[in-house]
Parts: sequence; C-alpha cells; structure tokens
Amino acid sequence: MNLMFRSRWWSFGFRSTIMLYFVVLIVLPIIGVYTHSFSLGWEPFWYSVSDPLAWKAVLLTIRLAVIATLINVFIGTMIAWVLIRYRFFGRRFLNSLVDLPFALPTAVGGLMILLLLGPNSWIGELSERLGFEIVFHEPAIVIAMLFVTFPFVIRAVQPLLEEMDQSEEEAAYTLGASKAKTFFQVIFPTILPGILSGAMLAFSRGLAEFGAVVLVAGNIPGKTLIASVYIFGEVESGNPQGAAAVSVLLLTFSFLILWTVNVIQSRRAGK
Repeated sequence: MNLMFRSRWWSFGFRSTIMLYFVVLIVLPIIGVYTHSFSLGWEPFWYSVSDPLAWKAVLLTIRLAVIATLINVFIGTMIAWVLIRYRFFGRRFLNSLVDLPFALPTAVGGLMILLLLGPNSWIGELSERLGFEIVFHEPAIVIAMLFVTFPFVIRAVQPLLEEMDQSEEEAAYTLGASKAKTFFQVIFPTILPGILSGAMLAFSRGLAEFGAVVLVAGNIPGKTLIASVYIFGEVESGNPQGAAAVSVLLLTFSFLILWTVNVIQSRRAGK
C-alpha cells in the first residue's frame, strides 16, 4: 500500500513538474505577448498592425516563405526518395547532413550564404554581370529560408517511404502501369500526409526566421524588410507594443498551421 502511494505520488509530482515547465517556458510568454499587444487597447493594436511598413513586412515574409516551402516540397521529396530507395557510397553521411540546419546556429548559416553569394564572391560577381543580385535582395531571403527549413519535408516523408509496402508498386507494374502513373496513384497518396505536414512546419519556421535572414536581406523597408527583422527594429526603437502586435499576427498564423499539422497527423494515425 505504501509502495503504491509512493508510486502515485511520484507520478503526480513528475506530471506536475512537466506541466509547470511547459507553462513557464511556453504558455506564459505567449500570454505575455498577447497581453502586451493589447495593453493600450484595440485602436493602438490596429494602428500597429495596419502600419504600411508592418503590413508590407508581413506580406513579404508570407510570400517568400511560400516560395521557399514550395521549393522544399519538390526538392525535399526527391531527396527523401533517393535516400530511402537507393544505396550508394556516402549515403549515410548525406543523410546525417540533412539535420545540419537544426544543429547549426542560423546566424552562421546566414554568414555562409553571405560569403558564398555575396558581392565579393565569384558567384555574386557573376550574377551582377548577368544583371541581377542575390545578397541584400529577395533571392537571398529565400535561400536563407530554404537553409533553415531544409530538413522538415525530408524527415516527414522518409518514414512513410520506409513503411510503404512495395508490393503495391510491383502489383501496379504487373498490371501495366507506367512509373509515372504508379507514383501518382500509388506512392504519392501514401507520402502526401508527410509532404503536407513537412511543408506546413517549413512554412511556419520560415515565417519566424531571423538569424540567417538579417545578415543577407539588406533590411530595406518595404522591399527586403521581413516581419521578424521589423519586430526587432520596433523593440530597438522603443516600441514594444508595436512589436508585440506584429508578433501576434505571426503567432496566430503559426498556431493555425500547427493545428492543421496535428489534424493531419491524427487522421494518419487513425487509419
């Protein structure tokens, strides 16, 4: 009886500690942002989020995050396919490199892009000769977002490819289906939930990126100033309420995305 009581007490204490940690680390800061954004009332909040520079920064961030996500969906799905379906020298090493953006500080990623594609690099000089620039323009922002969101689609699709029963493909080939038809009618529906969840996570991560982007964007208001850098600028300018108001937009958008991902994953688990 005493042992059972200790076990229950230990379980209760463990769960309470986890919940307290979650509340302090996640819930309270989020509540603080929402509270501070409306601290001066609805009118100042609306004034902050409807500011032309803020609105342009948010729209630019969404547009470039969508572009980066679409590229990641296409390239990430192909990389996942190659890593699962093919065996070649260096495959394990390449598979380990997929997670490098998770381990590397994003500011280091931005510096790498700056050194590789900047005006003083041979790629930057070549692009200038061809009439376009990469760094301090929108292409650099997309590349930075691609770097930090690179693993999401790959890691979401790989388990589905590993679990997939290849007898279904073989049956399709036996019935005379082409490789393209087999992929779109047999393989693609299986990996689609992974593609969607990975894409949404990549999009949400792209919305919030700061470290890699701030070094390569140029941060020109109305042109290359994205939402996270705008928020930082508002804080530096002594306008935390305005920064919190724009943060609320991104937070709410991210919540909707994560909720959608959870719905997709729960439906997949229920099958």
